[in-house]
Amino acid sequence: MPELPEVETTMRGLAPFVVGQRLALARAYRPNLRFAIPQDFQQAMQGQVVERLERRAKYLLWHLSNRRVMLMHLGMSGRLRINPNEPLAKHDHLQWQTQAGDDIRFHDPRRFGFVDLFDLENQERHPSLAKLGPEPLGPDFTARGLASALSGRKAPIKSLLLDQRIVAGLGNIYVCEALFMARIHPSRSGAGLTNKDCQALWAALREVLERAIAAGGSSLRDFRQVDGNLGYFAHQWQVYGREDQPCPRCQTPVERLQQSGRSSFLCPACQR
Repeated sequence: MPELPEVETTMRGLAPFVVGQRLALARAYRPNLRFAIPQDFQQAMQGQVVERLERRAKYLLWHLSNRRVMLMHLGMSGRLRINPNEPLAKHDHLQWQTQAGDDIRFHDPRRFGFVDLFDLENQERHPSLAKLGPEPLGPDFTARGLASALSGRKAPIKSLLLDQRIVAGLGNIYVCEALFMARIHPSRSGAGLTNKDCQALWAALREVLERAIAAGGSSLRDFRQVDGNLGYFAHQWQVYGREDQPCPRCQTPVERLQQSGRSSFLCPACQR
């Protein structure tokens, strides 16, 4: 499922085509994806100018000139296609066209993505957004704040970092990579981390996310950038998906363990 870098990459690729543009067409070709598509989807969007795009955690927000906001989650297989230069494909479920002539389609074979519409003044109260923690690349995310959020928490640090109420937008890939970079074992309790650990983890999270965004995210099965290109950060993974391969620091074989139904990848020698 796309994580923060993939959604950020999608937003940056989409912005030149829609920001400041009036939507000449907005159309849904089925009544639902993961959830029902808002009944006023076409009425709320068609004819409006997209004033700006925003990413919040793993969500993409389209801010419209009528003070409505469309929230989009890409789901497991969803992606935006820009000017695909072909007839509507089987899994192109949503479509927008701008007055400038650009064609944007939401393609989602598994239909785990979703969209919602709400008034701008209700953004902070929206159920998907209301309880999110700070953005890991934003000014509100600090090493001191991270240490405070983890204080007294006995759960494994891996699980805590995946809790969107503590830090917004993190997923399995980038948490594994950041914990390796910070030399922290994913099974350590949040309360067991020192201030020095939290400083190293804070820096590692920011670095791995910035590097992933620069590489266009990570393409596993379905994710592609809006121009159709793959995301190339997978070529830089240090431990994720590298079970039994040598650790790039010490050559110890990388291990995989299950935590809450998810695979964690780590170096048992480097991460303590």
